[in-house]
Amino acid sequence: CMPLHSRSTMAEHFAQLLLLFLLLAITSLPISMASLHKLRLSASEVAAIEERAPPPPDQPTTFFEVDRPHRPPPGSFGPCSTVLLSHSFAYTYTKPPVTAAYSPPPCLAAAGGHASLISLAVLEWRAACRGVQYDRIFGVWLGGAELLRGCTAEPRRNGIAWSVSKDVTKYASLLAARNPSTLAVYLGNVVDEQYTGVYHANLTLHLYFRHPSQPPQPGLGPADVIVPVSRSLPLNDGLWFQIQNDEDVGSASLAVPTSAYRAVLEVYLSYHAHDEFWYTNTIGSNGPFREVTVSIDGDLVGAVWPFPVIYTGGINPLLWRPITGIGSFNLPSYDIEITPFLGKLLDGKAHEFDLSVTNAKDAWFIDANLHLWLDPRGAPTTASTTSYDAPPLDTTTAFRPDGPGTEFYYTTAFRRISATGWVQTPSYGKITAAWTQRLSYDNTNEVSRATASRW
Repeated sequence: CMPLHSRSTMAEHFAQLLLLFLLLAITSLPISMASLHKLRLSASEVAAIEERAPPPPDQPTTFFEVDRPHRPPPGSFGPCSTVLLSHSFAYTYTKPPVTAAYSPPPCLAAAGGHASLISLAVLEWRAACRGVQYDRIFGVWLGGAELLRGCTAEPRRNGIAWSVSKDVTKYASLLAARNPSTLAVYLGNVVDEQYTGVYHANLTLHLYFRHPSQPPQPGLGPADVIVPVSRSLPLNDGLWFQIQNDEDVGSASLAVPTSAYRAVLEVYLSYHAHDEFWYTNTIGSNGPFREVTVSIDGDLVGAVWPFPVIYTGGINPLLWRPITGIGSFNLPSYDIEITPFLGKLLDGKAHEFDLSVTNAKDAWFIDANLHLWLDPRGAPTTASTTSYDAPPLDTTTAFRPDGPGTEFYYTTAFRRISATGWVQTPSYGKITAAWTQRLSYDNTNEVSRATASRW
């Protein structure tokens, strides 16, 4: 997606799919456009291809991502639908996000006003565009916490339309907060004589409610408080941190409420420009391995090995019409359980939460939401970390020539993180928590003289 500026078997299967996509792209393009030296066609190249195709219908093409439907739990009533924002994103690159004041919809107050009464919350993004334009990345934040990260569909002459419906029930405490907050949407777009597409978008919240019932078991329902780990308004561009190399760090200083008994850090990320296809990079481009690390006060607490999302303009946009790639319209987020580390966080002081990317090249957009569950009595909790082990990342790269002009690069990585701890609560007694990650990776890249110029 253009921002302008696991296991070994899974990696092998993905590499095979990638090769298939490339072969499909080659068969449909003239030689000058089918070069294997790049994995993305420009918007103008796609427009040139479409000029030679039969005239498209007058109606816009509707794009969609295959996903599960969102169904409210039995006994729910609703929906109550509220339009949060309508905007046309023309030349918005490096400009401030579009903002709107947010207060809980009146129907939520009529249902009782409490977050626990929300049985299902669905955030719907619906947009359209016509003309020549790249696919663009966009984000939606409420009170600084990110709710949705997505990539636009890539437009065509007759226009395009698409929608995203995301289950945002886990953000119920934000949606029901009585204090007014700010909704922010950033979609960096450029409109000029060549790129004419303007994205017209509507953002709607659909709420379903349950009748008063027994509260969920401790720590299993939506969090009581969500604290953003992101940049603050006012600013230009999105609220995400921009990571341009492996030395950049996105950092926020946060104080955790002393009544917390569970904590989960939800990480949002997307990769662009030189790292859009990071899993194909050779040694000269920092290799094909990337890892997002999360540290608290300098101690590593978790790692994310990202799923390789292909955006709607990736490789060949004709591959993603009308069904887009997995995660392209609704990029995944990743949870890291940090409850075992509450022993160092319940002192009422601010602590540094750091996000970085191993081997990163320009650019990664990263932020996070800290989900916190609080003791219902409001009384302080106590906690301790009983074990912690996080050896350094184990990674190797081997090189082997294979005949004239051909080279093989083999990359492997292994990561292990584990922690255990307990939390003593006034309401629930002693709670124990454990967090374990065991991640392995291997990658093989073949580089021949004919394609070496790509890197």
